[in-house]
Amino acid sequence: MVARLADARVGVPLDGEFRGTRTKQQTLVNRTPSADSRLAILALFAVTAAWGASFVLMKPAIERQPIPDFLATRFVIAAIILILVRPSVLSNITPRVWWTGGIAGVVLSIGYVAQTIGLHYATAAITGFLTGLYVVGTPLLAWLIFRQPLNRKVIVAASLGLAGLGVISLNSFGIGIGEIWIIVGAIFFALHIVVLGRWAPGNDSYALTVVQIVVVAICTAGMTFADGDGYIPPPDVDVWIAVLVTAVFATALAFLLQTWAQSKMDASRVAIILTAEVPWAAGLSVAVGQETLAVRTIIGGCIMIAAMLIAEWPSRRKPKKGEIIPVHPLGHFE
Repeated sequence: MVARLADARVGVPLDGEFRGTRTKQQTLVNRTPSADSRLAILALFAVTAAWGASFVLMKPAIERQPIPDFLATRFVIAAIILILVRPSVLSNITPRVWWTGGIAGVVLSIGYVAQTIGLHYATAAITGFLTGLYVVGTPLLAWLIFRQPLNRKVIVAASLGLAGLGVISLNSFGIGIGEIWIIVGAIFFALHIVVLGRWAPGNDSYALTVVQIVVVAICTAGMTFADGDGYIPPPDVDVWIAVLVTAVFATALAFLLQTWAQSKMDASRVAIILTAEVPWAAGLSVAVGQETLAVRTIIGGCIMIAAMLIAEWPSRRKPKKGEIIPVHPLGHFE
């Protein structure tokens, strides 16, 4: 998730680099719009695979390196990569970008820390399923905070999401501590989207994302010294692999690919494709032998995926000005 800034948000205009403006070299490649669209879909599925794999890789890694230390390492590397890819971004970081990105980054930090604590106690599949509920929570929070009207599909999606959670927690006295932390993380991911949907328009999307990643890195790095032990680096090669994969593929590269893909297709289609992160997380965790899914987990997970799809599905009406469309926490909204 985490990389989910991986996610630059609602209504933020793309600059020329990502809007699809062709250079002289690009004009030599005669690519049809349909081919661009197909390539964008493949890119987005690659992004969801990276996000799903991040749960599986992080699960054993955070058992050997403290959670704040892992996240700090990941986001420092991701921030460095994005700045090196586009050094000119530093000149676009205005006071307004710092203010907006700072607030959003703190909210995002809480989301990632809560989610990762939950992953420590719960399985990768459960983490994926519950984290995905932020797409349902986003319009609910927008209604609670800014009184943005709710439509029927949001109410149906929220009801299905709760039903799916109930099915997963059957045969137990309730949800566990891990699930509670993951739900808290999902709430803060939804709040992050609402915050950016309100204040991000007009800011440079790339600069805003860099600021958020830097703020997450600062917040998590600060937490590494809160317990008095200081920063603990990755202890072995396996943890370094998890750090690098989540930093490079699930954060930095995911942002770049998603930003490019959203210049080729509308945000609603992007949002639907990004729900593939959830089955990727479940499927990969089973494939590598981390867990065996119980029948109730499969059924509850499918209900949750249905809730996400309903919440994301394009409406026939055009979105109202300022209406917030939930996309991945590191994603870009257009």
